[in-house]
Amino acid sequence: MGKGIPSYTDEEFVAAIRRGDDRALAQLYRLHLPMVSHYVLQNSGTEDEAKDVYQEGVMVFYEKVREGSLELSCQIKTYLYAVCRRLWLKRLAEKTRFGGRLDDHEPYLETGAEADLDLAEERDKRFATMSEALERVGEPCRSLLEGFYLLDKSMQQLTAEFGYTNADNAKNQKYKCLVRLKKLFFAHYKGEESF
Repeated sequence: MGKGIPSYTDEEFVAAIRRGDDRALAQLYRLHLPMVSHYVLQNSGTEDEAKDVYQEGVMVFYEKVREGSLELSCQIKTYLYAVCRRLWLKRLAEKTRFGGRLDDHEPYLETGAEADLDLAEERDKRFATMSEALERVGEPCRSLLEGFYLLDKSMQQLTAEFGYTNADNAKNQKYKCLVRLKKLFFAHYKGEESF
């Protein structure tokens, strides 16, 4: 590696990322970008698309490491390649520039990456649906729920902020808002699944 930049083994990368070492993440990012870039460029992509796909793949890896749910059965390089390959093939399929089925190209490497990617996509879809439901629930529900669940405000703070007569009234309103939010979320989420 470069002067003054430590070289990591796969285990050391995982341990460093788990500790929040940004240098290790930056080095990992630089280390395998050329491999993914080459793959994307060889398969109808641009340099910018390669960087986007690689960044998404690294984020899947990073989140799994930080959660402690990553079980590597291969090298990090192989894992990132499998995730990024799958992401790129999905993008190609979405662009309709790609005629065949995704499974028809290259033998599938069992790395666990596909399951991780599917979980990350599902989680992102749920977050987007929740965000949309939160927007649609309206005021004061949105601010009340955000205050309690996202900003960790106490019921006493919310009582004062929203002008409720006491904390029980604020709690009651929060419950009603939560019920409305759940209805909006599940109605929209189930509606998306049927497409």
